[in-house]
Amino acid sequence: MDYTIIDAHAHLWIEQNTVVDGLPIRSLQNGRSEFMGEIRQMLPPFIVNGVNDAETFLSNMDYAQVAAAVITQEFIDGIQNDYLATVEERFPNRFIVCGMCEFRKPGFLNHAKELIDNGFKAIKIPAQRLLLKERRVMLNSEEMMDMFHYMEDKDVLLSIDLADGATQVPEMEEVIQECPDLRIAIGHFGMVTRPDWKEQIRLARHSNVMIESGGITWLFNDEFYPFKGAIKAIREAADLVGMEKLMWGSDYPRTITAITYKMSYDFVVKSSELTEEDKRLFLGENARNFYGFTDLPVLPYIKNMSE
Repeated sequence: MDYTIIDAHAHLWIEQNTVVDGLPIRSLQNGRSEFMGEIRQMLPPFIVNGVNDAETFLSNMDYAQVAAAVITQEFIDGIQNDYLATVEERFPNRFIVCGMCEFRKPGFLNHAKELIDNGFKAIKIPAQRLLLKERRVMLNSEEMMDMFHYMEDKDVLLSIDLADGATQVPEMEEVIQECPDLRIAIGHFGMVTRPDWKEQIRLARHSNVMIESGGITWLFNDEFYPFKGAIKAIREAADLVGMEKLMWGSDYPRTITAITYKMSYDFVVKSSELTEEDKRLFLGENARNFYGFTDLPVLPYIKNMSE
């Protein structure tokens, strides 16, 4: 394969054991989790112990010829800073990991500074979880802006998922204006399939902002492989901001309960609607330049027994 492939949005955890909106999330057996009042297939069923670790992901990456990945975080998985710090230390040329704070409560600034001073190169905010019943945590609040300025000074990247549509876009516009050198990756492809998703995509007209497609196969799950709607959305986003502003992401491992890891990108490879240059940029080159990956492995194709 002629593409360097980098996954801009994946997750790892040792155990899910947390509460979101007052509802528990717990790892169970056979890849299942108790998830906010129901049982959900959180992992493929062959991951029987509920552990979503780096070694298993690397095996998937090597098989699918994915050179590197950005490990983000989400409140539904619990804060995984301690484990992720060891992941980047053990596999520095394969992973960049995002630290995460308890942004739903005041006082996160000092924790963010501690994470950054301890070596985290990126901070993740699952901003869609900040629209709390009791109050809304604003992305342009004083504490947030102090953190963003600190990140900008330290060249620490912001990975952020926004609520549907344009709900938080004005706040992000203020952050971008205040911190023009803060590198920002907006996830879930702007929550494509939801109304006003292009308002998030338009944020990438700013030079320091990129869009990554983590979760795009989840959002187009109803149409399923080969995700022609997702290809159309990628083309529409490229028309708005340029293909050089878009990056592939898988949202591993949740998305591979429905498809294989390789399927989460090869619908792009096999599409006739994208040029070879489009594919090269989207699948890896944009991420390599934006995140600063170096010393990437060259992964051989391993023939399947079924071939």
